[in-house]
Formats: sequence, C-alpha cells, structure tokens
Amino acid sequence: MHHFFKTVGKLSTYDIAYKGLKEGLHEFKYKIGAQFFELFEGSLIEEADIEAKVLFEKRSSLLSLTFILEGVVELVCDRCLEKYVQPVSGQSKVFVKFGEGRNENSDEIFWVPPEEHQINIAQLLYEFSVLSLPVKHIHPDGQEGNSTCEPEMLERIEKLSHSDEEEKTDERWDALKKLRNNN
Repeated sequence: MHHFFKTVGKLSTYDIAYKGLKEGLHEFKYKIGAQFFELFEGSLIEEADIEAKVLFEKRSSLLSLTFILEGVVELVCDRCLEKYVQPVSGQSKVFVKFGEGRNENSDEIFWVPPEEHQINIAQLLYEFSVLSLPVKHIHPDGQEGNSTCEPEMLERIEKLSHSDEEEKTDERWDALKKLRNNN
C-alpha cells in the first residue's frame, strides 16, 4: 500500500507539493542512508549511501516521475556470511494520474484524487532501492578473478561439503538402486 499523502513525522521530508509547481520538469535530490531505511519495518536494507535523483515532470493531465539511484549498500554475503559493500544503481519511472478511487493502481501508474496537492515518494524510494539489489548477495571477485569472501569461512564450507560426500550409504538402498537401474 503506497502512502501518497497525509504523511507525518520523518517521512514528510519526502513530500512533493506539486500544486504550487509550474508545468514542466523539476529535479529533486535525496541522500538516503541508514536513517531512511530505519523508517521501514523489516527493511531489507540497513546500511546504505545512495544518491537519489527524482526528475519530476508536471503536466496538466498527469505527473511523470523518473527515479535515478546510484550508490552503495551493505549486504551480508550468502556464501561466507560476512558483510560487504555492494554498488547499486537503477532507473525507474512512474506516472501519477488524477481521478477518483475507482481507478486501480498498477506498478507504473498511480491514481490520486483531483483535490490532492502533494504526493509522498518515500515508499517508492524504498522499493526502487530494494529492486536495485542483486538477486545473489555474494562478495564481488577480486582483480585476479578470485573470490573476496572470508578465506576461513570458505575453508570451513569446503570441509563440510566434502564430509557430506563421504557419508556412507545404506547397502539396502544401493541394492534397490541397482534394481531400478536394470529396468
């Protein structure tokens, strides 16, 4: 659920009062870091340093918002469980149209009542930041193409994976496998 208006407290920093803006292109810049992500319960991002630029175009019939994000996020590596810094970037566009509640919102088009005079973009900034994250959270490889994961942790994982392979199988299952392979 997007909270486009009636924001209070720290989220009101991300209000854009469009009624007083002239038609045309306007640019807004935001620096989003740990304090921003603390505002979202269960945030997938805790530490970050992201520059967000919002190109806000006001037209008579709609608003067009282009979000350009560039920065770094601290993630926990899926492989070695150590924290690392992940560069992130992304660009996304949404449209805000004016109309009554009977119109449904989609991923790219949001409807607001004609009497509204401002929108809050905090939720969109959060969502686009999360979308800029890679699917796999793994330390980037070094210059020589080697893993930059914590070496001790990689060694432990290696040992554990070899001990799993060496487990003896039950002879009764081996006999069943032979029967199945003969068919």
